Amino acid sequence: MAHIGWFGRKSKSARKIARQSVDALPDGLWTKCPKCNEILFNRELEKNLRVCSKCNYHFRYRASERIAATVDEGSFEEFADDLKSANPLGFPDYETKLEADVAKTGIRDPMVIGRARIGSCPVVIGVADFAFRGASMGGVYGEKVVRAVETAIEERRPLIMFCASGGARMQEGILSLMQMAKTSAAIARLHDAGLPYIVVLTDPTTAGVHASFASIGDVIIAEPGALIGFAGERVAQQAGVVNRPPNFQRSEFQLDNGMVDIVATRKELRQTLIKLLEFCTGEVADVI
Repeated sequence: MAHIGWFGRKSKSARKIARQSVDALPDGLWTKCPKCNEILFNRELEKNLRVCSKCNYHFRYRASERIAATVDEGSFEEFADDLKSANPLGFPDYETKLEADVAKTGIRDPMVIGRARIGSCPVVIGVADFAFRGASMGGVYGEKVVRAVETAIEERRPLIMFCASGGARMQEGILSLMQMAKTSAAIARLHDAGLPYIVVLTDPTTAGVHASFASIGDVIIAEPGALIGFAGERVAQQAGVVNRPPNFQRSEFQLDNGMVDIVATRKELRQTLIKLLEFCTGEVADVI
């Protein structure tokens, strides 16, 4: 019986039809790349670490995916996962929105921290998940960053932070803004302890997170095309900023202007971290 395969003679026409009728495709099978409009088979997209095989567009990564792709298998041990945001200002419906995000993401806060090994090197790692309230930084987010720092100092481990954020958690008011000073002071103690601090900026890393602990790493890495800066492009437009350079506030622009040390693709990232850890610790990694 004849059949049409995606990799047969009719694959090009089949893909063309798929592009034209993407809305009619079964849910969960395909994803359309927002940059090049390529129709991507989800199974292949996951194998490719959620990077478009055609244009190298980096889709946003969940914290669990990021951890699985970065640390040695089975080595991650989360801590401080019982912390939960309060509602100090009595903001209407804030608790309901938090509960909805917990149900949607399976985590209590956008910042996930834990002990792990990368290339056999013991580290403390923090990963921000944009799916939880846009990775906005509130009291718990900042407290977890500080606890990650304290654990790194106590156990003499390098600290690696995967940063993402759309801004401060407005429902927590000034308590949210205080986290900028709180996290920066913690990183200062880490520097005083002589421990390596490596930052990975992912899309987007903006506002208070970028203006505090995300921009003071010993080495700052960014994923390709990530939005990085204090105010986003739309805010700059609203403020009347004119003559913005091409790729304004993107990773490549930041690299060219000295704000980022390395731009590494997701496939290169683990090996990049291993090499940096070898350099910082003087120990050769045992890569499996």
